[in-house]
Amino acid sequence: MNPERVQIDFGEHVAHVRMTRADKHNALDWEMFQALDGAIDELAGRRDVRAVVLSGEGKSFCSGLDFPSFLAGGIDFETLFERREGDPANVVQRITYGWLRLPMPVIAAVHGDCLGGGAQLALGADIRIGQPGLRFSVMEIKYGLIPDMGITQTLPTLVGLDVAKELTFTGRVVEAEDADRLGLVTRLADNARAAALELAAEIAARSPDAVRRAKRLWNAAHRARAEESLALEAELQRELLGTPNQAAAVQAAFSGEPATFSDPE
Repeated sequence: MNPERVQIDFGEHVAHVRMTRADKHNALDWEMFQALDGAIDELAGRRDVRAVVLSGEGKSFCSGLDFPSFLAGGIDFETLFERREGDPANVVQRITYGWLRLPMPVIAAVHGDCLGGGAQLALGADIRIGQPGLRFSVMEIKYGLIPDMGITQTLPTLVGLDVAKELTFTGRVVEAEDADRLGLVTRLADNARAAALELAAEIAARSPDAVRRAKRLWNAAHRARAEESLALEAELQRELLGTPNQAAAVQAAFSGEPATFSDPE
């Protein structure tokens, strides 16, 4: 992983993924794509991580695709559409859809510019904490393009299809308060990163077995038929009942003392 693009801090079962290209507002060049993809791959195998925070250094979360770097670098754009065998997501989709596929919750701390590919990156998180001054835009239409970084799997689950279409057709910039009203962010906080880390710590204090299954349930249920969703609820609950972590959660709930959980299998 390139530390000039992405760094990960680990502590107390929380991984803090920081985009570190502050001088370019964390714009997405080829090295940033590779670093984010590498971070997702690393976290996917971490049983000790119970929550992830994704944030950007400097003045912005992510200002979108760094077109000049791609044009100057002479990269074949067909490279961006390459997929691993058996993976429905291509290279650029993996850095957005990949956060949803991680087993643990991902919280994006969003501030400053969150534009184009940056907006799609934030939408890949399970929860988004926005900060006053935020500027959000699905802006690909301004360049004669469509958003193609997994947005079909994220935006329609947060806003109505008409809102998704309006944002896509116009590329208009949405300020923080409107982003909150529309549901593009979960809530606003004066310090998005601090609020995201606080929430991550709260989640990390819960049973990781239950939290991971809760994420799996919600990711699957909103697209499934009723009988499939109800069956999945029952299946996941059976897996939890009577396990050591479930017993520890019950003990903590009744005693008022913090629980000690083992890492998930």
